[in-house]
Amino acid sequence: MQIKRLFSTYGVKGTERYLDIQKKYEAARTLLYFGISAALFIAGYFQTKSRINLLTVVAILGCLPASKSAVSAIMFLRFHSCLPEYAVQVREHSQGLAVLFDCVFTSYKKNFRVSHMAVRGNTVCGFSEDGDFPENDFYKHIGNILKLDGHKEVTVKIFVSLPKYLERLEQMKSLEEEEVKTSAVVETLKSVIL
Repeated sequence: MQIKRLFSTYGVKGTERYLDIQKKYEAARTLLYFGISAALFIAGYFQTKSRINLLTVVAILGCLPASKSAVSAIMFLRFHSCLPEYAVQVREHSQGLAVLFDCVFTSYKKNFRVSHMAVRGNTVCGFSEDGDFPENDFYKHIGNILKLDGHKEVTVKIFVSLPKYLERLEQMKSLEEEEVKTSAVVETLKSVIL
């Protein structure tokens, strides 16, 4: 039963340890794809004693998905999951709230790493381990995304202080629970994270 529960959240956006799990998956997939291309090239070379053969063409075409996978692996290798000691504290204080772990929001100019986010109705709060988190740029970026997806009057606040964030999580529990709005905002956030 424990194994089934482990694999039901394996590699799912917004779950705890997502970035670390995805990092390993993407790296392994990239090595496998390049390994298959290399094996095809070598097999073709040994079979025909020449580089000019059909398996070489297949190996070269196989480098396209391998390269795409390499780009994805590089993106994930740049980030790490929420520290376990922070995750334990956040989990204790976020009972009953819709939460997302390990969120990386990408924009044309910057990437924003938010270790944990909690959503209740039109209120979104997050915690970033990055001490110099560019709050204003993030608010503009995420505000535009939420508006484009039809969410009006959503307040977003990112904390860089864990005690203040935990205090805010407790306050959010007293807000009116609006399941439809909450799930819609969560789905929008999930659709734009790495």
